[in-house]
Amino acid sequence: MTEKIKLVIALLLVAAGVAGFYLLADQALVVRILAFLAGIVFALLVLKTTVTGQDAFSFAREAVVETRKVVWPSRKETIQTTAAVFGLVIVMAIFLWIVDVGFMWAVKQLMGRGA
Repeated sequence: MTEKIKLVIALLLVAAGVAGFYLLADQALVVRILAFLAGIVFALLVLKTTVTGQDAFSFAREAVVETRKVVWPSRKETIQTTAAVFGLVIVMAIFLWIVDVGFMWAVKQLMGRGA
């Protein structure tokens, strides 16, 4: 039961941060952002004391470790892949335009409105 209470408190702290951002509308933007961030930070601190929060933080750490293991494409590979995608998009656009013109011609012929 204490886990659920802590999760609700964390949610309320996030809501308080958001509310603080809007309630301090007449204050400087820095103060508003700090109020929002304070709500988030305190919510994360409360969340870290729960089993669910610890699991979430553990998952996030593991995701960062896995991201570092990814072999990212080189600049040349990225440019080549992007060019291939753009080329395919252009080819498909032309093809669909031709099909559209063909259907338009066929409908005009069937409706007896062809020139």
